[in-house]
Amino acid sequence: MANILIADDSYSELQLIQSALEPTGHKLVTVMDGEAAEQKVRTEPINLIILDVIMPKKNGFQVCRALKTDDKYKHIPIIMVTQKDQDSDKFWGMKQGADEYLTKPFSTADLIKLVNKYLA
Repeated sequence: MANILIADDSYSELQLIQSALEPTGHKLVTVMDGEAAEQKVRTEPINLIILDVIMPKKNGFQVCRALKTDDKYKHIPIIMVTQKDQDSDKFWGMKQGADEYLTKPFSTADLIKLVNKYLA
């Protein structure tokens, strides 16, 4: 069983992702802003991060960059899940270190596949 951090400022999106991942049996930890996401990673063992881009306090790009440039956390896979769907957004997300970039609305089956890929 892995610890998955889900960071999204939309309660309904958090619920959607949680309900999709609950059957996997992993422990799901949720936060609603980028600052809280970064703090959770630094204080709890996290195996995978599902990260929205547009969030208060720190956006997902900033959180991703901060974690991926820190030797202690750079190994943690980050799946960005966001409404920012331009090619330039995806390019920027990957440049910050994201392992995957899914745009909303997304298929829960695709999300589960990606989670399984990184936690296998």
